[in-house]
Amino acid sequence: MTDLRELTPTTTVSAREAFGIDTDLMVPAFEQAEEHVPEVDPAYLFDHDTTLALLAGFARNRRVLVQGLHGTGKSTHVEQVAARLRWPCVRVNLDGHLTRLDLIGRDTVVVEEGRQVTRFVEGIVPWSLQRPVALLLDEYDAGRPDVMFVLQRLLERDGKLTLMDQSTVLRPHPAFRMFATSNTVGLGDTLGLYHGANRLNHAQLDRWNIVTTLDYLEPDREVAIVTARVPELADRGDLVRRMVEVAALTRRGFAAGDISALMSPRTVITWAENIAIFGDIATAFRLTFVNKCAQDERELVAEYYQRCFDDELATPAARPA
Repeated sequence: MTDLRELTPTTTVSAREAFGIDTDLMVPAFEQAEEHVPEVDPAYLFDHDTTLALLAGFARNRRVLVQGLHGTGKSTHVEQVAARLRWPCVRVNLDGHLTRLDLIGRDTVVVEEGRQVTRFVEGIVPWSLQRPVALLLDEYDAGRPDVMFVLQRLLERDGKLTLMDQSTVLRPHPAFRMFATSNTVGLGDTLGLYHGANRLNHAQLDRWNIVTTLDYLEPDREVAIVTARVPELADRGDLVRRMVEVAALTRRGFAAGDISALMSPRTVITWAENIAIFGDIATAFRLTFVNKCAQDERELVAEYYQRCFDDELATPAARPA
C-alpha cells in the first residue's frame, strides 16, 4: 500500500474543461484518486469567483477562506474542487468543544507486546500537514478563540508547525493545502442566525491570503440544482421555479427584518425531496420550513407561498380551533 506522504501531483487539469469557467488556468492534480478524495458530484454547479479562488489555493498554495450564509454550499464547493483534482481532502468541523489536544495530538497509553506504554498520537493538523492533503476547517468562526491560535503559524508563508511537547518542528508537505469556511466574516453573529459563532482575531483573519464570498445562486441555476438533485421533479420545472421564488421571498423578508429565518438552497432541495415523499406541495412546505419559523411569522410565510402558488396555505395559527 502506497504511503500517502509519498504522493504528489503529477498531472494538470484545465479549469475550463473541468469546472466550466472561462479561464486558461491549469491546476496541478493527481492521476489516481485514493480513499481521502471526495466523490465527484456530476450535478454540482460551480460559482465562478469562488472556484477561481479555490483553484488559486490549490495551484499557488494560497490559504483560502470561503464566507457566506448557510446552505450556499461552501464546504461542498471545496470538496468538489478537490474531487475533480483527485486531491485528498480532510474536513474538520470546528466547535466549542474542540481543544488544542484534539488538533495537535496527545500522549496516549497504548498496549505494545502485552505492555502498556505511552505514545504520542498526532492530531489531525500534524497528520494533514505532512501529507498531500487539503485540510478543510469547517465552521471556522465557531472554533474557540484560544484554540484557533494553534493555527496561527500554519497560515504564514512557510506554514511550519511546532510540537512543543515533542520539541519538533514539522514542515508542510509540498502539496499540503489549507481552506476554511465560515458563516460570518470574523465579526461574530451580527445576524442573529449563528449562535456560537465567535469574533475572530483580526491578526489571524489577516493571514488568510484569499477571502471569497459565496452567495445564493441565480434563480435559473438554483432551479437546475434542485431538479438535478431530485430527479422526481425533473419534468416539473414550473413547480421548482415557484419553490425557488418562495425561497427568494423569504431571503428578502429576512433582509428586511420581516422574518427571522430564511430558506437556503439546501432547504429548497429538502422541500423537493419531501414532496416526493408526501405527494403534497403544501404539506411538504409546512414540514420542511414553516414549522421552523416563529409562530407570529408563519402568516407572512404563508403569504409568500400564496403569492407564488396562488393557493392558501393552512398554518397552525390559521386553522380553526
